[in-house]
Amino acid sequence: MPRPRLKERGNLRIMGNYLNTTSVYDTYGREFRSPYFVDKSMLLDHLMQRVDTGTNYVCITRPRRFGKSVMANMIASFFSCAFNGSIIFDQLKISASDLYKDYMGQYDVVFISFNEMPRKCRSYDQYIERIESRLLKDLREAYPQADIQEEDAVWDAFSAVYNSYRSKRFIFVLDEWDFIFHRDFVTQKERKEYVDFLSNLLKGKAYVSLAYMTGILPIAKYSSGSELNMFLEYTMASEELYSDYFGFTEEEVDDLYNRFVENQPNPRVTREGLRLWYDGYQIRQGKRVYNPRSVVAALTNNNLGNYWTSAGPYDEIFYYIEQNTAEVRDDLAKMVSEIPVEAHVREYAATSMNLETKDEIFSAMVVYGFLSYEKGYVRIPNKELMERFRDMLMKEPTLGYVHRLARESNRMLRATLEGNTAVMTEILEFAHNTEVPLLSYNRETDLTAVVNLVYLSARDTYRVEREDKSGTGYVDFIFYPEISHEADGIVLELKINDTPERALQQIKDKKYALKFEGKLGEMPKYTGRILGVGIGYDKETKRHSCKIEILRLGTGHFLP
Repeated sequence: MPRPRLKERGNLRIMGNYLNTTSVYDTYGREFRSPYFVDKSMLLDHLMQRVDTGTNYVCITRPRRFGKSVMANMIASFFSCAFNGSIIFDQLKISASDLYKDYMGQYDVVFISFNEMPRKCRSYDQYIERIESRLLKDLREAYPQADIQEEDAVWDAFSAVYNSYRSKRFIFVLDEWDFIFHRDFVTQKERKEYVDFLSNLLKGKAYVSLAYMTGILPIAKYSSGSELNMFLEYTMASEELYSDYFGFTEEEVDDLYNRFVENQPNPRVTREGLRLWYDGYQIRQGKRVYNPRSVVAALTNNNLGNYWTSAGPYDEIFYYIEQNTAEVRDDLAKMVSEIPVEAHVREYAATSMNLETKDEIFSAMVVYGFLSYEKGYVRIPNKELMERFRDMLMKEPTLGYVHRLARESNRMLRATLEGNTAVMTEILEFAHNTEVPLLSYNRETDLTAVVNLVYLSARDTYRVEREDKSGTGYVDFIFYPEISHEADGIVLELKINDTPERALQQIKDKKYALKFEGKLGEMPKYTGRILGVGIGYDKETKRHSCKIEILRLGTGHFLP
């Protein structure tokens, strides 16, 4: 794709640090040429209808790695008069819009990525001075008739351009607007000054045709008054509009996977693997979306793995988990055990400076993308995030008995594979008799949570499925070997107020182990031993019991 030519006004080349910057077009062009590019251009159709209307202030908040910056680059590239955007956009869905030719390349666009800082930045004054001086420089060079002075406020400079150049209007694309709030050197007073800066720049200004802004945390977190109330805000959990444009839908991942299989001579990533690892984020209309960065990384590398790189917010949130251990740790253990937890999530409560209650902590975890929220419950969305939580439980002794149970999981798996039911029973008794019991064991789901926790390390080498359809029923747990198909598979059934023998009999009667067989006429995918594990709990004696049988030797054939 050739580098775009800049349009000119007389002898004036319209380009600058922030004004019609070429970087947005170059960056989006690289995205467009990617083998796993997904066309999200119909977002532009919505935005074109908002230009120069009463709803022309849009703020999109999403976790990191959900495509906010890609969309921001696309929007700036489309509207900017500096580029021949048709080279890209004629090939995208937006080209079919009735408004396409009326809006593409018709505006001066101010694009600011707020995550860029001056070299050796140590203060808010350094940070904001860089932004203001660059904006003033761009406007002075592009609009000399406006008589802009170096000491002018940037909003006064834009107003001068508007008045001097026949009601000149701009489109503002502001990416990661809340970045500066995560810097240690910024005070509460300076946060207020920054919000006032944005308000003075944008609110009620005739020169604003459209203001499109992205961030992680909602505006209400920082703007308690009316400073930024002109923005209509669209979050992942509370607003349906625009949801399809951030994150990959099921259909989009299907298409990407087909491209992957066509171009990868030795595909090691499965479609089911993508679902298990990266699906599960809930959006307002009931759909679930995939983490786009992780999907693309997995297909590019031909490897399913943890590509989550947002370490900063994770560390911040863990600090608050530590401070609120007594309330949070049991719920974390439940979620690691794939049991959703009831929560009162309000995204504006995700205040990273002062999380005090369990609901505030969970609200922050939803906003940052560590949890998914659906119908009043939070849960861990997928295996990629499950890995992060598992690591936290395994490594952090401050989480008390939950940490100790997680550490016992290595021993539990080893005892199961060796048929050592005495050690298995010892670990389950320890789980039940801890100083602060995890659950009350009133229901089988309570026992399920503990069993899931004491087998936590099994997730390193197994794909663990709960309530999986197998044979003529639904088995409590199936452990599918992932590292080697010659390793042992495990079928595990639980019983409360019943015996492990009865649990094993159910495994055999309902033919649960058939799930390890291939389709009719095919060789079995898993050729190692299949172990049947029955676990019982007697509510009267408060005792566990375990029994293991080999259902199939490592030959691919079941025992008679």
